[in-house]
Amino acid sequence: MPKALRRKPLGKRQLELVGKITTAACGAVVILLVFTIIFLVVSRGLRTFTVDGQSLWAFLSGTSWLPEGGGIGALPMIVGSFAVTLLSTLFTAPLAIGAGIFIVEISPRFGRRVLQPVIELLVGIPSVVYGLIGLLVIVPFMRDTFGGTGYGILSASLVLMVMILPTVASLSTDAISSVPDGYRLGAKSLGATRWQMIHRVVLRSALPGILTALVLGMARAFGEALAVQMIVGNSAVMPTSLLTPASTLTSILTMGMGNTVTGSLQNDVLWSLALVLLAMSLVFILIVHLIGSRNKTEAAQ
Repeated sequence: MPKALRRKPLGKRQLELVGKITTAACGAVVILLVFTIIFLVVSRGLRTFTVDGQSLWAFLSGTSWLPEGGGIGALPMIVGSFAVTLLSTLFTAPLAIGAGIFIVEISPRFGRRVLQPVIELLVGIPSVVYGLIGLLVIVPFMRDTFGGTGYGILSASLVLMVMILPTVASLSTDAISSVPDGYRLGAKSLGATRWQMIHRVVLRSALPGILTALVLGMARAFGEALAVQMIVGNSAVMPTSLLTPASTLTSILTMGMGNTVTGSLQNDVLWSLALVLLAMSLVFILIVHLIGSRNKTEAAQ
């Protein structure tokens, strides 16, 4: 090969410069994507109030959802989303924390080899499969047990409970396992039983991590669309019971976005619902960061 065509190997400084440029470019692309998505959702979501002349208060507090006739009250969907999210998290918390305690404190060998992989398998199941299982099992059970159609907030919450369980359980397990062994030894040396040590020492020390896990589980539940749409009933009215059909922000979005014309009031209102979802996601992220910063401050003290 001619000497002119031979490439000299890059020096250490050149390699370091190439690495810095490459990683900086990747970071810039990620930042650009995030701000592009936020800008798109915000700009489209505000059209309802800036272009179509609708009232923000009427949107947030109204209970009539008929965009074709001017009814843009999103309160039923907001209430339904929060009800499904809080109820599913309430169901998930004892299961996830109990699984974490079992994996770390009770039977680490069996928990790490069997229980934890089984829980993580739930992550790979598609949302539509959860929805189909809910239609096949949960909806008939609710209908036979409580009457009615079987669709509603309670049914959707049970499906979401299983869907967010891997996230909450895995993060809770990590939080419990991160507690220093010295805390456990200190509690036992003072005469504490295993359960006293777990309750008064381990869980209290792992509380910030467990709260972070629950908040991330709530964020996952709040944004779930397909499985909830199949189970909740999709009735855009103010829910009066956990057992009657209701709706969520995501269920109305997935049903309506493909049936509207871009630029119309019906389409703009759906983007406003997406803006509410985005705002709540940012709130969940902020809460996670606040918990983490408070934990670091307490650890430093």
